[in-house]
Amino acid sequence: MTALLARLRDIRFLRYILASVGALAVDVGTFLALIGFGMAAAPASAVGYSIGIVTHWLLSSRTVFQDSVAERGSGVRARQKALFVISALIGLGLTTAIVAVGVWSGVDPRLAKLVAIGASFMVTWLLRSRIVFKQGASG
Repeated sequence: MTALLARLRDIRFLRYILASVGALAVDVGTFLALIGFGMAAAPASAVGYSIGIVTHWLLSSRTVFQDSVAERGSGVRARQKALFVISALIGLGLTTAIVAVGVWSGVDPRLAKLVAIGASFMVTWLLRSRIVFKQGASG
């Protein structure tokens, strides 16, 4: 039974990676378009990440954590959405700070964004898998 649970967690992590890649494509595409239009890197990063948040909720709740997402209209679902947004805001703050510090330090904004992507991914995965979509908390 333990081996089966470990395998299911691995599959969930793989699905989370794929959902993250989809949301990341939206995030980075928006970021690159905005800096291409002349927006400063840190705000462009924040806007891209924000649009990626919505994309990630849609993908995560339907393909990654579908077995632990609460029913529509329930208080538990509202709580999950709120916790998801909080986890995303933590990732957003981390992403924006890393990009801002990178640019301030003279690092290419695209490289700073890559570092931010890795850091934000790990933090949000931990928050979402252990708190937001915790098994048994879907009511």
